[in-house]
Amino acid sequence: MASGDSSKDAAKSAKAIKAARKKAGGKSSRSGIASSGINIPWMTVGAVLSVIALVAVIAWNLWPRYMETMEAERWAPTAENPDPAQDIEGVVTVEELSNVHVNPDQRVAYDQAPPIGGPHDAAWATCNGIVYDEAIRNENAVHSLEHGAVWITYEPELADADDVDRLRSRVEGQSYLFMSPYPGQDSPISLQSWGRQLQLDNAEDERITHFIGALRLNPYTSPEVGASCATIPGSFDPENPRPFEADPPGPDAVRMDGSGAADDADTMEDLFSDLDLDVPEGEIDDVVPEDPDAGEDGNQ
Repeated sequence: MASGDSSKDAAKSAKAIKAARKKAGGKSSRSGIASSGINIPWMTVGAVLSVIALVAVIAWNLWPRYMETMEAERWAPTAENPDPAQDIEGVVTVEELSNVHVNPDQRVAYDQAPPIGGPHDAAWATCNGIVYDEAIRNENAVHSLEHGAVWITYEPELADADDVDRLRSRVEGQSYLFMSPYPGQDSPISLQSWGRQLQLDNAEDERITHFIGALRLNPYTSPEVGASCATIPGSFDPENPRPFEADPPGPDAVRMDGSGAADDADTMEDLFSDLDLDVPEGEIDDVVPEDPDAGEDGNQ
């Protein structure tokens, strides 16, 4: 009898020891990190992960712009290929455009809408990455094209709102680019440089990148490439530009060959003088490069 009790006691002891070991093992697994003396700086880990996430978001947003830049560079003009736009499907080209100046109260009978060159106002539209919410006067915009800018326009009734936003993000802050609505143009989107035009249906068309790469600041196609795109105080106000005139110009409009332009139309020197800007004569070429053919074509 005593032997049986002893066996039962031994069995109970074994179970107790096993339970104790199991309990001790559970505590060890839950508190092993603490008992080992390792303290994880969770705030630091969280901060590092936040930085990594931020970098990833920035890279995600910058990558498309980087790829656009690389693609545009493939279309940059060279001495061997001065007009890469000739290889872009749909580009319309017009050569031998007059660049005479007209007075602020004169209109030009442009033969494209939007226009891509020809007689223009002495004051250019600000074209340093600005997006105009309202349509602007043709004669000011054309002068910007002469300086090497690309003008992106959209038809408010035809262009998709998402496409307008895509174009806006492409233009804002980019030198020698500007954008505005153009009521009445034939296509939802149109791109203009001096003597070149490309009409498109949507803002995801890769030819937008090709056109900008080929023609923005192209020294072989722009008569006054690199001349200023900045605002001239008192001449053109980007916050309140002269309005776009949708009605056809009258019979007294200046023709595309420059006929009808006032003989006393302003030159750049006149513009600076009228605004009382102290620009030494030798520095005017920094604003408007010297044009060796200006005497034949007209005003700068």
